[in-house]
Amino acid sequence: MIGLWQVSSRVALVLLALVAVGIAAPQDDDRGQTTAALKILEPWQAKNAQASPRVLRIICWTPSDREFPAGHRVRLSQMLLHIQNFYAQEMERHGLGRKTFGLAMESPDQIKIHEVRGVHPFAHYEMESGSEIRKECLPTLEQAGLNPDQETMAIFCNLATWDETQLTFTHKSPYYAGGSYRSGTAWQLDSPELDILNLPKKAPLMQDGQYGRISLGKHNTIFIGGMAHELGHAFGLPHNKERPDEGVRGRSLMGSGNQTYGDDLRDEGPGTFLPRADALRLVSHPLFCGLQETKRNPPESTIADLQLKVAGKAISVSGTVTGTPPVYAVVAYFDPEGNSDYNQTSATAIPDGKGRFTLQSEALTAGKASVLQLIPLHANGAIDGDQTLARMRYSYTVGADGVPDLGPALTRLALEPVVKAIAAGNLEQAGRLAKRIKTPSIAAVAQSLLDTTPPTATPAEYRGRAASESLTAFKADLANVGWSRVTFNRIPEASLLLESAGQVFATGIYAHAPARHEYSLGGQWDTLSGQVGLATGHNGSVQFEIVGDG
Repeated sequence: MIGLWQVSSRVALVLLALVAVGIAAPQDDDRGQTTAALKILEPWQAKNAQASPRVLRIICWTPSDREFPAGHRVRLSQMLLHIQNFYAQEMERHGLGRKTFGLAMESPDQIKIHEVRGVHPFAHYEMESGSEIRKECLPTLEQAGLNPDQETMAIFCNLATWDETQLTFTHKSPYYAGGSYRSGTAWQLDSPELDILNLPKKAPLMQDGQYGRISLGKHNTIFIGGMAHELGHAFGLPHNKERPDEGVRGRSLMGSGNQTYGDDLRDEGPGTFLPRADALRLVSHPLFCGLQETKRNPPESTIADLQLKVAGKAISVSGTVTGTPPVYAVVAYFDPEGNSDYNQTSATAIPDGKGRFTLQSEALTAGKASVLQLIPLHANGAIDGDQTLARMRYSYTVGADGVPDLGPALTRLALEPVVKAIAAGNLEQAGRLAKRIKTPSIAAVAQSLLDTTPPTATPAEYRGRAASESLTAFKADLANVGWSRVTFNRIPEASLLLESAGQVFATGIYAHAPARHEYSLGGQWDTLSGQVGLATGHNGSVQFEIVGDG
């Protein structure tokens, strides 16, 4: 969280902060992007990768006092093969071939399933028990000769309650996932009524504890679609909503497509699809391409000559990307504030022989502060680390008329050379670069970043004549944060900038829950004014309190 404060003459103050952090040009039918991406990707793979033995590992877990759900081996095999085929069809539609995740098979129709019985009874576990359940599964994988830290796995938890007579369903299963090209875990659920044979059924109607009265088919859509969606996260995919021009295909799998998977089988809509951005991310994933780098290559990339422009109601992005391993595509995400990242849309570009790329999107949300995130895709399946990606995040706002304002992003671009020099420890160079900035408001931010001399006087000790002063010009009596380190006029991340809700500020206080900042004012100040908000790139909820004189 960022607080931006000024005090004006005379009240004793204790400041407490608590925070839980935290329409593109049509592209789906453009096979030119696919051809260009593969021309970069495949030669590198031919020289630097070998056949990968990795497959998606499937685990069925049940509490100590429950048997596995009826028919789980056959049903799960059929559902996972169905999802495997969905990914293959979507990758093929994008011209990437029928690439999909591999599965270990015991027979042509039966997936190899690792069965694990939990330590505790059903009553012990909750939705938040994912880490505990995973730990209980690790010995079984290790006994099978597998290294869990190098595997991508799906854990199906037997924590649902299905009443076949009353047609009621509830569950308390972990239902989330995360991962990368190296490993991942998806926690999901299994229940006897989940079966691909039930996807087309408009009847009977049942009572779902979360979704209410729905057909058995829709119930299967939600939870089989949920399996496909969470697997996407285990493969490293973020949320990604369909653009308006993509809507004819249905819902994006990594948007709300988990709730439309199979709708087309009941004539209830077009169903679910995989956007080009997701397909391009998956084409280099070892589980999809069947190849893995022979020598570990930490990803590193830069984007030079970056230009952001407004084109009517669209944002145009161009630049020159270089990277190791080579960058075969650039994905841009346009994320409006609120609803975490569920509403972000994507656009893609393939760099030419000199690394130049251009993309454009008008899938922007009117009346919202938003963030543009650029993700270079490396040939080994990796994306850059958090520090680099933080530098490739740019704020903008969109007016009620749908016209974007790139002011915050252009401010960041202007400050990037200064920030880079500071990060390299070259303050002399940073100072020279700061002097070249002509815009006063941007120059003020640069100067604030360069002025690292801590203040020595508290507000109570102020002897100046100014009617108001930035709170960060004074020494705090107490300053604690719950994570990382105490910082003023910057955030403790690679981006450095105090950026929130589409604005970049020269001065302010960074705080991560639970944080507390105290200032003694000595009766010299009358008012406190400012703003508080989440740092750009973080989501969460905020509790913020100002206490004066107790």
